[in-house]
Amino acid sequence: MRSLEVLDPGRYALVEDLGRPGYAHLGVAPSGALDTASLRLANRLVGNAEAAAGIEALLGGLSVRFTAPATLAVTGPAVPVSVDGRAFGSHTPVPVRAGQTLAIGTPTTGLRCYLAVSGGIAVEPVLGSRSRDVLSGIGPEPLHAGDVLPLGSPTGIPAGADVVVPVPAPGELVVPVTLGPRDDWLDDAAGGLSAWWTVTAESNRVGLRLDGTPLRRAIDGELPSEGVLTGAIQVPPNGRPVVFLADHPTTGGYPVAAVVRATALSALAQTRPGTRVRFRMS
Repeated sequence: MRSLEVLDPGRYALVEDLGRPGYAHLGVAPSGALDTASLRLANRLVGNAEAAAGIEALLGGLSVRFTAPATLAVTGPAVPVSVDGRAFGSHTPVPVRAGQTLAIGTPTTGLRCYLAVSGGIAVEPVLGSRSRDVLSGIGPEPLHAGDVLPLGSPTGIPAGADVVVPVPAPGELVVPVTLGPRDDWLDDAAGGLSAWWTVTAESNRVGLRLDGTPLRRAIDGELPSEGVLTGAIQVPPNGRPVVFLADHPTTGGYPVAAVVRATALSALAQTRPGTRVRFRMS
């Protein structure tokens, strides 16, 4: 059986694919890779379908050993990549032999690195996805040293490119959003969201928590719980917004002032605590 063994998971590593949309009526979040653009790229580089499962490693630090020949690629922020101590660049396909060890360093910017391996990580799917949902506990457990992950059979040809330039995660980010549906519950929601906010250390795969001048309520009381989407900007009573990410709850009772455009979610997935963010109405 083709497989890889986890030698060191780094700070926090999860198996993720493009998620399990369509189960909100069961209270199940879509989950999946937070930076979908990076996972899709890594899969293309090694010849996988874009939806194949890979490993999402928080701040890198992942080390694995292969039991069979494979092609791997690491994407996300630029990060040191080595095989048996020999340095390779990220964002490029790298062939490995059985018994060789991959080590991923720590990126200087950004937050999440993605490892794709030819054939994909072939752990057992749950509700059609191999993704870990940290809120519900659905999907494979976070990785630990000694875990052995099965690999599927390669089906495509690695798609190397002459130049794949990783995009540095900026210290400031302007995020396009669509206002509503509950912006009327707040005083000048558009103006308040357009101010600069700071990503806090309490952020995780469930939501990006922001600090700044609190938004003020225009309507007293609370909403009945209603469905929420990935990218929804919910405003709790303290007035400090939370941007829901892939493992968010499927319902919420606080007003949603705006929704982040789907194309901007990958950039938000790479924001470290201290990054400044403001929202642009579009």
